[in-house]
Amino acid sequence: MKKTFEEAMDFRHACKLFDDTKTVSDEDIRFILEVGRKSPSSFGMEAWKFLVITNEELKAKLKPACWDQAQITSCSHLVVVLAGIESVKVESGEVKKRFARREMPQESLDFYMQLYADHLKETLSTDENIYAWTAKQTAIAVANMMTAGASIGIDSCPIEGYDKKQVEEILQLDTTKFQLAMVLPFGYRLNAQSQQIRLPFDEVVEFIK
Repeated sequence: MKKTFEEAMDFRHACKLFDDTKTVSDEDIRFILEVGRKSPSSFGMEAWKFLVITNEELKAKLKPACWDQAQITSCSHLVVVLAGIESVKVESGEVKKRFARREMPQESLDFYMQLYADHLKETLSTDENIYAWTAKQTAIAVANMMTAGASIGIDSCPIEGYDKKQVEEILQLDTTKFQLAMVLPFGYRLNAQSQQIRLPFDEVVEFIK
């Protein structure tokens, strides 16, 4: 198991060009998305949504807004990762619903609701602050999806190079509910993997005893 995970991490790289003649199967893309769905989130709010785009015309329309990067149109599936805004607000009612999924006495539910509201008072004060909080969490799901893909030989590339407003307009997003956090294409590499370059272990990791 350990070796398999490490092999996936060695396989994964930011694929710059996909083979547009190859398509990821429905079964495999669902596996990847299911891993994203099951990823952890702060307070268990799952403040994200994954738009899966295979329509070639729409991908072509999005490409200029994503700095004309080749991955956008050469990939098999373009996953647009959205960060939730409205659902994490106490007044939306969604927070209570998500806490209530775990059976608990009313006093426990009231306790968690108060804890949530108090702890996140500043975070929930503006949509901008909420976006900073929820967009950061989507990176957990993104990382898990990329590793899941790599474990079955599927390539990916996390993309933050885009005009956020333009992409949101093209997709006709209601930005009071969801905002763009990342663009994540999946497919099969066309070219050989570039050398993986990382800082030395001892430079990144410090053990405190």
